[in-house]
Amino acid sequence: MIPTDLPRSSPESQGVDPAGISALLDTLEAAPDIEPHSLVVVRHGQVVAEGWWSPYASELPHLLYSLSKSFASTALGLALGEGLVDLDATVLSYFPELDAEIKDPRSRSMRVRHIAAMASGHLTETLDRALANDPVDLVRGFLLVPPDREPGTVFAYNQPCTYTLAAIVQRLSGQTLVEYLRPRLLDPLGIGPVGWQQHPVGRDLGFTGLHATTDAIARLGLLYLQRGVWEGTRLLSEAWVAEATSTQVANPDEANPDWRQGYGFQFWMARHGYRGDGAYGQFCVVLPEQDAVVAITAATQNMQAVLDAVWEHLLPAMGTDALEPWSASAELDERLAGLALAPLAAEPEPQGAPETWSDVTWRPGSSGAVQPSLTGVRLVRDDDRWRLVLIEGDDEIRCVVGTGDWQTNLAETASGATGVPVAVSGGWVGEDTFRGDVIFLETPHRIELTGSRSRSTFDVAWVTSALRAGRLSDLRMPRSTGTTTSALLR
Repeated sequence: MIPTDLPRSSPESQGVDPAGISALLDTLEAAPDIEPHSLVVVRHGQVVAEGWWSPYASELPHLLYSLSKSFASTALGLALGEGLVDLDATVLSYFPELDAEIKDPRSRSMRVRHIAAMASGHLTETLDRALANDPVDLVRGFLLVPPDREPGTVFAYNQPCTYTLAAIVQRLSGQTLVEYLRPRLLDPLGIGPVGWQQHPVGRDLGFTGLHATTDAIARLGLLYLQRGVWEGTRLLSEAWVAEATSTQVANPDEANPDWRQGYGFQFWMARHGYRGDGAYGQFCVVLPEQDAVVAITAATQNMQAVLDAVWEHLLPAMGTDALEPWSASAELDERLAGLALAPLAAEPEPQGAPETWSDVTWRPGSSGAVQPSLTGVRLVRDDDRWRLVLIEGDDEIRCVVGTGDWQTNLAETASGATGVPVAVSGGWVGEDTFRGDVIFLETPHRIELTGSRSRSTFDVAWVTSALRAGRLSDLRMPRSTGTTTSALLR
């Protein structure tokens, strides 16, 4: 299937002041703790602004982390519409083989609507406890953790809630979430390839692990903005959309203002509209009052600052009437087309004899424990280019080193069958020191690497740590079913 483009329009024709979009870009790029990767703004069903910070690109999927939950919730809404599941049925009723084991009355009374709303009755996250109870069957492990309060009465952000609702859909449909969503959601919306990490093999995680493009994020938001209708066809019931995107449980004790406005069915209420979001700044913001959707991918731990910037600059730019065309729109288009992350400042060649750097395998140095799976690093001289080789046991990740720019290995990994898509910028910052930044292009993550020729050692550190990551070779979209990523559950 070839996805069809969403309609495009100038900001002014849809009542959006280009200066507001430019101000949002200014704020995101000036913030020292925000690394923006993409931005798509949709107004009145038209894409009015879109840009990707190179080496990120529109066609590349991005790990959505907990924004995956909103897609899992949509699968639940579809299953509800097909009569597969009942929100008021107990969770245990869908796992009858566990009936004799689950003794706690609160666990037994927990309903599907409770886990959909993060209102299982637990006061804190249960993932580690559930895994300790059963590292393979996370549903069983979760139901063996007795809730602290009556289900439906308290909010606690709790990964096994989403895992369990996803497991219900997968059990009843006999398909993975991706397989179930493909003809019901992904194809109708024109969403291309996606991948979902699994644990165990054959069961999509639900609460995290979905890789999809920024365009896919925008399309999901637009479907909800349109109350479940896409191109004249109803995909989700209007009742489901209304319920999923309104407060099902209060959460006034959350630290940040946009995280304490209430929680729906795997959607956060916000000071403006509602949203799905994921770690490090993956956002699907739906603004019914403005008839708008904002899709963002990023790498930041300051997610509130991203929303603050949207509220401060983008919301006031959305008026009710079309604006006169003016030069700011053309300037904005040029800027959006040229967005880029800053490359590493370094020299393109080492001092002295370059051949003394080539084909020498460095061992982990003093900080090697930061990324224990990386067992070696090598630089290879290839004609007039240097190629960085990351060694991880029997696996290797290879990419040309960009000096003053970013170079990718996308030509080598384009088939998607093998290899980890990365971009590298680096070079020499001293007589004995090589520096390289490696971006894992299908995730929000990058590592900083420093190598010493005299010691034949390397040190490496995360810029943003992959949550529960095992191997660097896992930092890519799953390309086929049957691939487990249980390292995410450690």
